[in-house]
Amino acid sequence: MREAAVVSQPNPLQRIPGVAIVLGTLIVLFGAIAPGFLTPANLSNVLVQSTILTMLALPMTLIIMTEGLDLSMGAVLTLTSLCVAIVSLATQSMLLGLGAGVLVGAAFGIVNGWLVAILGIPPFVATLGTLGMAQGLSLIVSDGQSVVGIPHSVRDIYSATLLGIPVPVVIALVTYVAFHGLLYHTRFGSYVFALGGNREALRYAGLSPNKLLIAVYAIGGTMAGIAGLLMTARMNSGHPTAGLGLEFDAIAAVAVGGTSFERGNGWLLGTLLGVIAVGVLRNGLNLISLPSSVQVASVGVLVIVALFLDGLRSRT
Repeated sequence: MREAAVVSQPNPLQRIPGVAIVLGTLIVLFGAIAPGFLTPANLSNVLVQSTILTMLALPMTLIIMTEGLDLSMGAVLTLTSLCVAIVSLATQSMLLGLGAGVLVGAAFGIVNGWLVAILGIPPFVATLGTLGMAQGLSLIVSDGQSVVGIPHSVRDIYSATLLGIPVPVVIALVTYVAFHGLLYHTRFGSYVFALGGNREALRYAGLSPNKLLIAVYAIGGTMAGIAGLLMTARMNSGHPTAGLGLEFDAIAAVAVGGTSFERGNGWLLGTLLGVIAVGVLRNGLNLISLPSSVQVASVGVLVIVALFLDGLRSRT
């Protein structure tokens, strides 16, 4: 008699992404050791504080899917925040301030894309150069000082609510929905996948990979401009070093979320979970009074642990 074939059942671990395991572990850990971590007020604070990072990490996902990188995003955020503060202070108009920030951010994004796509400069080097440019311009336009006295229309954005939900969280959710639709339900989204996975197919289809790549970087710069409004509102001022280092957290969130740095593999929901994981980690470390230097190191450890769990899951 022929023995019945043994069908192996998939390991349940394979169905759980590394970022979900890490996020759940962090919530349980800080819930046990950090006083007040699980209070509704603090959890709401985690979400609000994660909104700016969300608006950087989502476009960073698209950029990384093209096998690119944008190290200038934090510095561009700083510059756009200053532009929002200066223009809104001069005109008493939030919309004009936002428009100035978006224009400056988009311009830097286009320059980044042009350097990478047209001149063929490696993304790391190109965006490292524009990082320095944005930092220098931030110091020039602010004279190294904070820009204070911004109008209430800007300041109130960060503390306002809509149907009981903080406005920054609403903005972040709308941004996520927009990026989800863009990446998964439009032709442009399929082109983004192809930029990282099969660029030749775009050429055979009569499309210009260079123009598409510039568009992806331009989206990143534009989002830094929009995030600049939230940064200005959050700090109640424009500051010449406000967003420096946030590009590291954005890249970390994308990596923790499971987006591959090659072959155009990206997962926006994973990025969103990665952003929350970074926010939970920083918040929990603040509550137990660990210094910022330890927090930076901990974000690096978070990336390594999440990638290790994903690698372990794929082998089981």
